[in-house]
Amino acid sequence: MSLIRVRVLIALLALLTCAVLLPGSARAASRLPSAAAVPAGSLAASWTGPLSTSGRYVVDANGNRFKLIGGNWDGAQGHWLGSGSATDPAQNHAGEVSYNVPLALDRKPIPQILADFHSLGINTIRLPFADAMIHDTSTVPDAAVTANPQLRGLTALQVYDAVVSALTGDGFAVILNNHTTSYRWCCGLDGNERWNSGQSTQQWESDWLFMVNRYRANKRVVGADLRNEVRRDTWDDPNWGWYDAHDEYAAFEEAGNQILAADPDMLIVMEGINWYGIPAAGFSHGRPMLTPAANLSATLIASNKLVYSAHFYSYTGPNNSGAAAGSAGSTSDPRYEDMTPDQLASAVNQEALFVTQSGQHFTAPVWVSEFGAAGRGETDTKEQTWLDTFTTILAANDTDFAIWPLIGYTATNGTLQDNWALLSYDPAGNRTSITDPGDWRLPDWQKLTSAPTTTGHIPASPHWNMLDLDHADYNVSTTMLAQPDWSPGNRKGNCPDTERLTGLGRGSSRGLCTDSSEPTKSTATQTVVTNETYVTEGDWAPGYTKLQCPDNTFATGYSVHNNAMAALLCAPAAAPLPTTSHTIWFNQGDNRPTTGGSTPSDWAPGSYKGQCPDNEYLAGIAYTWQRAEGGVPDALLCRALV
Repeated sequence: MSLIRVRVLIALLALLTCAVLLPGSARAASRLPSAAAVPAGSLAASWTGPLSTSGRYVVDANGNRFKLIGGNWDGAQGHWLGSGSATDPAQNHAGEVSYNVPLALDRKPIPQILADFHSLGINTIRLPFADAMIHDTSTVPDAAVTANPQLRGLTALQVYDAVVSALTGDGFAVILNNHTTSYRWCCGLDGNERWNSGQSTQQWESDWLFMVNRYRANKRVVGADLRNEVRRDTWDDPNWGWYDAHDEYAAFEEAGNQILAADPDMLIVMEGINWYGIPAAGFSHGRPMLTPAANLSATLIASNKLVYSAHFYSYTGPNNSGAAAGSAGSTSDPRYEDMTPDQLASAVNQEALFVTQSGQHFTAPVWVSEFGAAGRGETDTKEQTWLDTFTTILAANDTDFAIWPLIGYTATNGTLQDNWALLSYDPAGNRTSITDPGDWRLPDWQKLTSAPTTTGHIPASPHWNMLDLDHADYNVSTTMLAQPDWSPGNRKGNCPDTERLTGLGRGSSRGLCTDSSEPTKSTATQTVVTNETYVTEGDWAPGYTKLQCPDNTFATGYSVHNNAMAALLCAPAAAPLPTTSHTIWFNQGDNRPTTGGSTPSDWAPGSYKGQCPDNEYLAGIAYTWQRAEGGVPDALLCRALV
């Protein structure tokens, strides 16, 4: 194949000079080749589960970087296109009948499939499933598992169990992915648009708890990827933060916290909004993905368990649905493949990789859990150029990734039925791999698997996390979740148990938590402050009502009525705390440290913000009802930690 790829030279120069290195992608000192350097037989010995996060990195149980270098082994979410027989190849994606189990179990024994995965240099498998699989009591037909007769007579869920066991036993990290509700192939108007399409949010959460508890003892089942490509259905858009039935932000936080309560070891993987709006001129539409997290980020009961996720394909774009030119839903908006390298890098940063900036309220690892391109036999030079540029961006930014898909089928005549797959098997089990001659994608894949990457021990990073009381309670403290309502009739926000309150928005009900220089808590009961009882060391805000924590306690939560202050929650420290203090006023403008946690990012848009320095603790809040100020916070009492 003529590749017409002078872009390779451009890409290599970009990689060497980090020309597309995006803001905030700070590197640790140790930079070594990635997973390709780990021999297949030693993958299991190279890491220890469970996984967690430190800043922008995923780390293993020993605190060592574990870069998610993976692919999608699909099939258990279903390949049926929605009409006709589910076992008719013509009615299945790419003519591949999955029988609702991971692909190729009819063509290749599982150990040989895993050996082929090792040959690709990957360490992580994103394993899609449908909610329907959990409730399906029928046994899979023998034809679904011809090459694995030990799986005959099992349900789809039991086959999924066997695949999970084999993968984790061979050293792979497995991330469970709720891809669909039904077994229907996604991702258009197919009834799988949201987590609560075709089912209630409560049923979806119940299904997740079932899956998490099922694999809880297996510490190589490392994550719960909550839902695939949330998007508009025929009538309604998903949203981020409206607290209604279509609010992905609220639903994902609720499900994530329930999962962590059941299994504190799981990573919680959250994709952003994949599509909203009507794709037609004159109507708002787009793919914001993680962009809303810049001002409204997720906070979980465990601050080191959140991973954000995003998907990129050449034929889509920031405002392009990916519909074929001339078809319904097609617009003139640029596709990613139409962008220059600089434009693409900017778009990828704005929609995803900005999250890796250190020290922000949104800081977390980003996993590009789907991307890919048609390989062998394709001659689309725009897509080829896009993949080369895109993989250069991922490599330069040391980004975690998983390609779509790992496995496809080869027809009896030798034709690849899905040439996007990295591995294809014919009915006899013969393999065609991206590593075989003739696949133009191989240099791009090798660029990813051999790119220099941060390795070794990752120092613990402080966290800054938002509290959002705009519409409802925001309680991410496991301690307080187990207690009665500490401020009845008011909206309450509680920081995670490992963090303290460090900032407030004026009139927005937003708050900021941190564990920077965190004092150790005592096991004594927290104090609810509703008056000036503890203002005993001078009037630090004359003429204002003050809620002040008792000495040797620090603020961990607050409550509001409408947006007016109602109460302050204070946790006792295990050791005496200094009382040296100063007042931070923010009634006429922002008053935040010039340096330190989350200062460049806006966690309370449209409101003045007050924030204590990272080495201080918040001990009091002042407000007034005079001058029609409405009781919103105007000043903070900040005290030194040492």
